[in-house]
Amino acid sequence: MTAFAFFGALEIGLVYALVALGVYLTFRVLDFPDLTVDGSFPMGAAVAATAIVAGIDPWIATALAIVASAMTGWVTAFLAVRCGILHLLASILTMIAAFSINIRIMGRPNLALLGEETILTPFESLGDPMLIRPLAVGILVLISAWFVVRLLNSDFGLGLRATGVNARMVSAQGGSTSFYTFFGLSLSNGFVGFAGALFAQTNSFADVTSGAGTIVVGLAAVILGQTLIPGRKIWVTVFAVIIGSVLYRLAVAFALSSGMFGLQASDLNLVTAVLVAIALIAPRFRSRMLTKKRVEQGRKASASRTGESA
Repeated sequence: MTAFAFFGALEIGLVYALVALGVYLTFRVLDFPDLTVDGSFPMGAAVAATAIVAGIDPWIATALAIVASAMTGWVTAFLAVRCGILHLLASILTMIAAFSINIRIMGRPNLALLGEETILTPFESLGDPMLIRPLAVGILVLISAWFVVRLLNSDFGLGLRATGVNARMVSAQGGSTSFYTFFGLSLSNGFVGFAGALFAQTNSFADVTSGAGTIVVGLAAVILGQTLIPGRKIWVTVFAVIIGSVLYRLAVAFALSSGMFGLQASDLNLVTAVLVAIALIAPRFRSRMLTKKRVEQGRKASASRTGESA
């Protein structure tokens, strides 16, 4: 793998780390299967790109993208909580609607940002863009991760986590599970929209199909990270999710660029499926190995006690 490919994969991995944070909030914290991210990701890209082309400051454009994507999460929560639609179906309906809305926002299926100023433009003058761009994106990811850790460690975050574990208990204690669901889904898709805005600005284009498979990438990052770095503390989990996203992208880039396995760019979905499958199987395999090891240790200890008593 060349240095250009490595730093490119690192940059994309850090961008998708924001997606992973959003997926972590819905799937792990709220226990809400949310497929809205496949629509909120390109919405963040579409809003940011349209605003930048219109002459709006890139930071304000990114903020607008976050708000717009957060609204898609709010719509999903409304359909699920207020309208009683099945969680998975509610997110699918929002995702489908977002596809048409994104075309309306851009006025076309894709929009180029070549020559436009982005939030990364001021940093590129500080040194080699190949090194500076991943560093700048990494700082934004760390700030987002710090916010998530502080939020989940607060009293409000405790209610948010409790909603995903036992919603009835939260209601019995006087908490509003509906409010936590609305907030959690909006925040999650806000992070995804942030990732979409960064994706558009780092790749100099926004495309209505850029969100296809985003949920799979986010899940792969969460599962891979928590498999490699298990832990119960929130900061460890959040750190693992970010590392999982970066490692996932590096693994994909290595598999596609090395030529070792005869893979091509069209095999991206195949590589993704294999990596997710390995990440899902690994915890079970490790659990079986640990159980087998404990059994063997128990047998040895039992045999030792029997020998001593004899």
